[in-house]
Parts: sequence; C-alpha cells; structure tokens
Amino acid sequence: MAESAGKTPIKVRHVDVNAEEAGQRIDNFLARHLKGVPRSLIYRILRRGEVRVNSGRIRPQYKLKAGDTVRIPPLRITPGQQRITAETRLPQIEDSIVFEDARLLVIDKPSGIAVHGGSGISYGVIEALRIQRPRAPYLELVHRLDRDTSGCLIIAKRRSALRALHEQLRLGSMHKRYLALLRGGWSGGPRHIQAALRKNRLQGGERIVRVDADGKQAETIFHPVSEHGLASLVDIELKTGRTHQIRVHAAHIGQPLAGDEKYGDPEFNRRMKTYGLRRLFLHAHMVEFTDPGSDDVINVSAPLPDELRQVLDNLDAAVTEIHD
Repeated sequence: MAESAGKTPIKVRHVDVNAEEAGQRIDNFLARHLKGVPRSLIYRILRRGEVRVNSGRIRPQYKLKAGDTVRIPPLRITPGQQRITAETRLPQIEDSIVFEDARLLVIDKPSGIAVHGGSGISYGVIEALRIQRPRAPYLELVHRLDRDTSGCLIIAKRRSALRALHEQLRLGSMHKRYLALLRGGWSGGPRHIQAALRKNRLQGGERIVRVDADGKQAETIFHPVSEHGLASLVDIELKTGRTHQIRVHAAHIGQPLAGDEKYGDPEFNRRMKTYGLRRLFLHAHMVEFTDPGSDDVINVSAPLPDELRQVLDNLDAAVTEIHD
C-alpha cells in the first residue's frame, strides 16, 4: 500500500533493553525511540496496550529491566507544527551548551522553553536534544527548571551518570545557585528561610504551592547582592528542591520575584515592565557537582542574560536621574 503523502511511516520494532537503559520509565524510553512523536500519542498507545513489554501490557509508570523486550507499534507521523517548533529551537539549545563530557552535559537554558513536553507543550529541551542527536543512546534530565527560569540545566548521557547525580541531589552534595530580583530594598545580611511547602490544585486544575506546616520541608538562603531602586538583586542557595520553592519563599517573606505572575505582586510587575522586564527574573547561574566518572568537582556558571542585565541598568539609570 502506498503511504499517504506527507507522512513518515515507522515499522513495528522489538527493542531489547540493555543495562544502561534499565530503571527508566517506559514513557521516557518510548520518547527517545519515537523521536518526533508527541507525548500525547505515546500515552495513547500505552493506554491502548499497543506497546508491550515481554509480550504483556504495562502502565506508563513501568520501569524497565535489563533484558526486557519492548514492542514498539507501527506509527505514521504527519510532520506538523510540533516538529517545526522543536527544530527551530534546536540551534538555540545546541548553542547553549556550556559544559559537556562523555557522561553529561550542561546547558544554559533560555527562558520560555520547557525542559520537557507535557501539559499542552509538545516539545521541550530534552525532546529537542534527542532529535538533534539521533544516535545518542541515552539523554535524560537530571533535574528541572521552570519554563520561565533560565540557566544551568544538567542532562545525563548515561544511566549510571543519572543515578549518581540523583544520589548527589538526594544527599544535598549538589549545589545550585540562582540570581533573582525581588520587590523592595533589602535590610541586613543573608536570610535563612525554613518553611514547609505543600502542592495544591485550584478548582480550574492549576497547580499552586503554598507554605503549609503539613507540607514537605523546604529550605532557602537569600544572600543580598545589590540594590536597584525599587528592587533588590539576591543570590539564592537552594538546600532543598521543591516545586516553585524560590518563588513561594520570596513571596512568603514579603518580597516576591519580579515578573512572577503566579505568586508575585501585579502592581510591582507592571512597574517592572516599564523598565523592560518581559519575563520572570530568575536565573540559575551556577551548579556544582562531582563528575560521576572522574570524581572531579565540576563548577559550571552561566552569566545573567543580557535582557535581565538591561533591566538592572534601566533601574540604575532611573535612580541616578532621580538623584541628579
């Protein structure tokens, strides 16, 4: 039978899982082997039982074992906006790599790009990298950054590296630092915030995080860097890695982040737009960890993006004008 015009056929495949791939979820495994396929379609074929492991049906949460045989069904993919979107991001993402060795890479993720597809987003950083590197046997996110947050993002190129880096995260031996612009002046030195956080869902399904004594432990240290009129630049040290932790803790101490539309101050955000701010002012500027292969301490930094530096310059110019 002739293939439909504009469609790319993918034949049924049986793929054996090796030791390096063991331990990952079946949905992530499929995302790598079905490059260009939206996540929504991957979950659909899983629900329908079209994907089999050792001839049996499995759930999307199933974790693969070495020696498993995965049946990947035949699919026909119509090239559409999703792939175009991913491919237009590829040069930007490849150009953002700031460190790479045989086991991992670190990119300076641009703001506005999700780290992975889902929740209405077909492609993110990890899907784009897998398309750009079709022969790479393994690419997985070590941690996450919010879509609007820029900066250092680690991606493992081996399963063993992912396990080792996750262990460093669990033990607190991986260090991550952020730069953020907060509302108002800053008095005194560093502030050590320990306030438990709990995830909630609003009636419309939106996820929101609140300070709640019954939530999970969360610890953030704010270090003052410089003052810029109506806002202060701070260096933030994360001791835990909860969802939206920095943004919620900043709002909790009464100094929300500039450009934060979920937890921030709308009036402050409007004023910041007059100084050129068009995004969340939060940047992961440094990450330090032990290289899983060499045991060397790796310190990777990403400078504050030009668009955020310009906002600080505009604030400083306004302060100077007032004083002149």
